[in-house]
Formats: sequence, structure tokens, C-alpha cells
Amino acid sequence: MTAVLTPRRRSAVLASICLAVVPATACTIADPADAADTSAASADAASRSVSCGPGGGLTWAPDVLTIATDDPAHAPWVIDNDPANGLGYEGAVARAVSERLGYAPDQVRFSRVAFDDALAPGPKNFDFDINQFTIVADRRDSVDFSAPYYPVAQSVVALSTNPAARSRSLADLTELRLGAQRNSTSLAAIEGTIRPGRTPMAFDSTDTAKAALLAGEVDAIVVDLPTGFHITEEQIPGSVIVGQFPRPNDVTEFYGVVLEKDSPLTGCVSAALDGLYDDGTLDALIARWLTDSAGARVLQ
Repeated sequence: MTAVLTPRRRSAVLASICLAVVPATACTIADPADAADTSAASADAASRSVSCGPGGGLTWAPDVLTIATDDPAHAPWVIDNDPANGLGYEGAVARAVSERLGYAPDQVRFSRVAFDDALAPGPKNFDFDINQFTIVADRRDSVDFSAPYYPVAQSVVALSTNPAARSRSLADLTELRLGAQRNSTSLAAIEGTIRPGRTPMAFDSTDTAKAALLAGEVDAIVVDLPTGFHITEEQIPGSVIVGQFPRPNDVTEFYGVVLEKDSPLTGCVSAALDGLYDDGTLDALIARWLTDSAGARVLQ
């Protein structure tokens, strides 16, 4: 099981949420079998028809595409905290979208915007922000979202010495001390999918959740799968991924880029991402930059 959307699966996802995240005129969903050979050309044509590229007058700064992300921006999303290098999954997606829209690297600028500031209502000093923003309904009152560029499974992380590491099903987790970041999809996954017998602990950040895991205050924490692999491979020696949640489910999250509310570029960016799904670019970038989920068992 991988953490990617194939063109056919992507179309099914977009058919259900596209109207909620981008303007209706940007939500045409083609059958992947019919559109496989023409999707890239269609996305390019859509971009040209609304003058998405340089000279179109749609960007925050004339003829320059301004892309925002957080500071610091962490691997595997951005490598070396340098979004301009095109490395890491989101760094590479940002470059691919900008190229699809017709912007060369010297026509792209990067800025740093805090996560909450990007989601706040009001004018933006960027064209789009890519920073693992979950597409959530109530956020659409303040900002636009593009079509999704990544579907994320939730994972359970525990120390190998904790009995939680031997769990093989969701039922095995119900009596454990579980925790996740406050107001996160991960916390919603605990409450809605595991339905534990004790109230899960809510932490201010993933870092404080990891500290609680190390201190033995919780048996396991729930994080998105890419973060789970990052924790177990690079951050906490002796930690393991117990498993991943079944997908799709009610709390599967999808990442989309954030744009100013009613931005004229929302349809442009969504069309670019649609083309990048159809031609296999995003699948290739996921394979390169995000650890494949095949090593994490599905907890039924």
C-alpha cells in the first residue's frame, strides 16, 4: 500500500472534494483512461486560457511567482531549509507547479510565513503557500485551497520497548495512553477511529508529543505517516511505527496549497497539479522524497 494517488484514485478524490476547494470552472474531472495522453496538454491549455503565467497580471508581484513556506521548513518536505533548491517533496512540488505555470526559477521568489498567519483571513503577500496545510472545510471561509497534492495516512508511533509496539489492530490500542497534537487530524483520528477507552492527551506541538513519548507519559502517539517515518528513522532511536490507519477513512487528510481567498490563481494552480498527477510527476516525487508506506502494516 503506498501513500500516492494514482490518476484513477485521484479523480475519485477530486470528484468528491473539488467543488469544495476550487472554483467550479476549475473542477472538470476527466476519466483517467480517456485523459491519460492529454492531461498535461489540457492543464497547459487551461493555464494559458486564463493567463496564469508571466505577463498575465495575476501574481502578487508583477511577472514573479511568490511562494511561501514556514521557517524552518523541515525534511522530507524541504531539504536544508531552502525551498528554492527544489529538493524535498514540497520543494519539488513548488518547482514543478511554477514550471507548469510558465515561471522559470529566476522568476520565482520564496518568502517565509508562519503556518497560522497563512491561514488567517485577509490579503496575502504571496501567491501560494505550501506547508502541509490540510484541506479543512472551516478554513475555506478565510482562504482558498488548491486541488490536493498529497493524501496522508495516519500512523501510530511507539517505543519498541512499550507493549504498544506489539499492537496488531485498532482494538489493541483502545486501552493505551495515546496522544497527538492539539486540534490536529491525528487527534481526530484517535477519537474517531480508535475510540479509546481513556481520553487521549493533546499536546501543543508534535515536538511536545515526542517528548511525552520519550518520558513515558504516553504509550504511543499518532502522527501523519511521513512524520512517523521521520521520527523513527531520524529523531527517536528505538521508536517504531506500530502501523497505519486504514484508508480512505473519515479522517484521511489531503494537503493542498493555500491561496488568498478568491485568488485568480486558484484555478491555475489546481490545473497545474491536475496535470502533474496525470503525467505521473507527483507519484515520482512521492517515491523519491517520502518513504513508501508499504513497511507499515494496516491496523484493522
